Amino acid sequence: MKKYVVAGCSSGIGLSITKNLLEQGHQVIGMNRNSPDLSHDLFSFVSIDFGSQEIILPEIVGSIDGIFYCPGSIQLRPFKNLKPIDFINDFILNVVGASILIKQYLPQLQLANEPGILLFSSVAAQTGMSFHSSIATAKAGIEGLTRSLAAEFAPKIRVNAIAPSLTQTPLSDKFINTPEKLNASKERHPLKNIGSANDLATCAIQIMNNNWMTGQIIAIDGGLSSIR
Repeated sequence: MKKYVVAGCSSGIGLSITKNLLEQGHQVIGMNRNSPDLSHDLFSFVSIDFGSQEIILPEIVGSIDGIFYCPGSIQLRPFKNLKPIDFINDFILNVVGASILIKQYLPQLQLANEPGILLFSSVAAQTGMSFHSSIATAKAGIEGLTRSLAAEFAPKIRVNAIAPSLTQTPLSDKFINTPEKLNASKERHPLKNIGSANDLATCAIQIMNNNWMTGQIIAIDGGLSSIR
């Protein structure tokens, strides 16, 4: 049995990661603003708002085998309508929150055997998309953080990230909540479909378990970033 921290555990990809880890018999410490509808002997929950500038994290005794940082936002607006605070808030939630979490539990990660960190970027960080300027900027920060920490923490701690395209989660519901919107989203992808939370969760856990991978940004995006 291993012990993992899953930030953003209450819905979408984070919840799917949590459920998969629990099914595999691992201990999960979940963190999010709201508690998930989940009861399991190996699951404990701490209420944390990673979008806040004052994050107080609990003490965790012993080693931590891995951290999954899943909080994110989908703020799609024309650049002319964005205010500086919008860029700041996206950066705090994505990059600053991840940095605070990793720094807090770095000693516990160093106690583990072959520990890992898994972050989430976005296809928009490397593929230019209209109305994505704020979130793409924040996710580009995640990619920079991933590579920098992978270099700094090697050879002890592996650091990787996944860059998904649109995934069917509560966060993305407003973009796919009608048959017309859903079909349009599917048609934009070469595989003519969008991802599921479990698609991303299973890949995230596989990456976490791969002990010869670090500093990588893995595109799980239905081919959107590489195929036309």
